Amino acid sequence: MTGMLIRLAGPMQSWGEHGVFGERDTIDFPTRSGLLGLLAAAAGISRGQSLGGLTDLEFTIRVDRPGVRLIDFHTIGGNYPIGRGIPTAGGGRKKSAILTQRHYLTDAVFTVACEGPDDVVVKAARSLEFPYWQPFLGRRSCPPEQPMLLGVFDDAQARLRDVPLPRFRPGQADTVRVDFIGSAAPNDPHATTEVRDDCDSFPRRDRQYRIRHVIKSTEDLPVDLCAGGPDSYREALGRFISGGAA
Repeated sequence: MTGMLIRLAGPMQSWGEHGVFGERDTIDFPTRSGLLGLLAAAAGISRGQSLGGLTDLEFTIRVDRPGVRLIDFHTIGGNYPIGRGIPTAGGGRKKSAILTQRHYLTDAVFTVACEGPDDVVVKAARSLEFPYWQPFLGRRSCPPEQPMLLGVFDDAQARLRDVPLPRFRPGQADTVRVDFIGSAAPNDPHATTEVRDDCDSFPRRDRQYRIRHVIKSTEDLPVDLCAGGPDSYREALGRFISGGAA
């Protein structure tokens, strides 16, 4: 099965599951709905339109760097002129501010294998190269850094384990432990959690998400994948993209 590898990195990411107006959460890894939204934006699929073949894609996430959680405190409204305050259910206007909290992952890096039908993968990869709308990391305020598309491969699962890591070598060890996250069948005894993040479209109202079973695993990868600091890491990524050794 053909697949592409995409790298999700940036100052902030936010992959919400239970977000409401006053509290916008994030889980610790990219959600399926968030990944579909990223690809849909790049492909120019509007809200309410079917995601088409994108729903045939399967995602395997490698946690290169988990990041640090940040809660951003917001106020909306308060001391506005009469008639410009926040509307209330009773038809009036609030005089005081609304308090909200937005949760983010800062400095996180993920590499994702996106596998599916050849035509869907190739079209999605093309969209990431020349996006119709700006892709974002869960929220529009979270743009990705480049490079994002690492390439299209015949065996994306194997190549996922070859991508350089933004880490320093852990002492004298020969391997480094890396977490992987993927979907599991509902009756899979190895499923470790479930996430409500599966969808077929993004309507403006009344969005419906299905529960998806998730399996988390840890693998020992060669320590040579640890590329060190930012400059050497980007150089290693460049060699990987061009087909050279990491």
